[in-house]
Amino acid sequence: MGSGGGEALVVCSNKSSATGISIWDIATGNHLLHIPTCASPPRGLVCLRNQFIFASQIHRHGSVGGGAIFMWHLNKPQPPLRSYPLEAIGPLSCTKDGVYLSGGALSGNAYIWEAGSGKLLKTWRAHHRSLTYLLFSDDGSLLISGSDDDVEDSGSSTSLLHFSLEHSSAISGLSTTSGSSSSILVSSSTDGSCKVSDLVLRRVISTVVYPLAITAVVLHPAEQILFCGSVDGRIFINNLDFDDQVVDLQGHNGAVTALTFCQSGLVSASEDCTICIWDATSWTVTQKFNHQKGAVTNLAVIPRSSLISVANNRKVSNAFRVSSLDKYPQPPNLSKEAITLIPSSSSLKESQSSVHFQKSDSCQQILNLQSQKEWTPAAMQMKVETSIENRIWAMKMAKHVTEMNRHLQSRLLDLMETRFLWSRETDSATTKRRKKPSVENRCDNNGPPSMG
Repeated sequence: MGSGGGEALVVCSNKSSATGISIWDIATGNHLLHIPTCASPPRGLVCLRNQFIFASQIHRHGSVGGGAIFMWHLNKPQPPLRSYPLEAIGPLSCTKDGVYLSGGALSGNAYIWEAGSGKLLKTWRAHHRSLTYLLFSDDGSLLISGSDDDVEDSGSSTSLLHFSLEHSSAISGLSTTSGSSSSILVSSSTDGSCKVSDLVLRRVISTVVYPLAITAVVLHPAEQILFCGSVDGRIFINNLDFDDQVVDLQGHNGAVTALTFCQSGLVSASEDCTICIWDATSWTVTQKFNHQKGAVTNLAVIPRSSLISVANNRKVSNAFRVSSLDKYPQPPNLSKEAITLIPSSSSLKESQSSVHFQKSDSCQQILNLQSQKEWTPAAMQMKVETSIENRIWAMKMAKHVTEMNRHLQSRLLDLMETRFLWSRETDSATTKRRKKPSVENRCDNNGPPSMG
């Protein structure tokens, strides 16, 4: 691999909003940029098109809506664009082309926005408990979500592919092989297990269990090599068949929180507030960054050129733009809407962890229900589900409008009361001023007679 002179390291913590985001030059170690006002939970930061940073903010009790998503333009120093979803968002993920952004809520709901317009395309109940991981496949055709819930019903929606990975604890990492034709998914869990699954066959191919909890996982971008970060700071290297001797990397004193790759090799972050760059050949630490502001929860690598000022960029007119994210979905146009149908999976036994797959518009498996001559059971079910979604959306909007109306009425009454009291005080002061001269006049008229 080449030198890392053309890349920058993006690091974030969840300690406090004052910590912000730090960006370093990987080659020189120089601090390039600090973005204030950010505290993002694990896997809550993504770099969209290497131009924008989206970061979900840690949940603050009592905050309106429960959370927020901030967006910064990397080459425009300005305050963040703030969006406030219906509920607190944890993990984020985006497609490689930057068209779609997805967020997972603490309630188990999942959201998909169109990043350019900010339109909320879909929201659904992905899991029964908090989502711990979201990942788009390389071609953007699948959205993979991981949680720590019990699976009760795997066939409730025809738009979801679902199968259990049979982890006994929360999913801590997901990774897929490069290339649109690949079908391999790697998942890790805090139970110490790491599993390789075939997405087409929907079954686990191989499994390895480590002696301690696995907290992060990543696949080598070019080779079939797996890297698993553990709770004690060690990083295990193995092939996907798990038949070679495990290589043990030691460079952290705390749990590994994130793993990714740069041009120089492997990049790892830890709760010990350090980030290590590992040589791809000798697997030794070539550079170490100290993030003294708190444990690292998010890690990303971007091109150094992403930080170039817009004034030096000649292609500003063709720049990709993003908008604030909608809080509510737009009502669908049933006469024009094309809905993706995927055969639902058969019933599966319950287990402690699961993944869901949401089919996107790019899969070329779109059926227009309005143009079908015969209504199949699947189409009728989708029609019913669409009607239910429309009704739920209408009820939410009605509730939202009612709350706004109540708030406006309260504000209006407050303003009227203030205006009334102010008017009374003004009238009272005016009356006093008018009475005072009349008393003085009476004194002048009724005064003692002159001696003359």
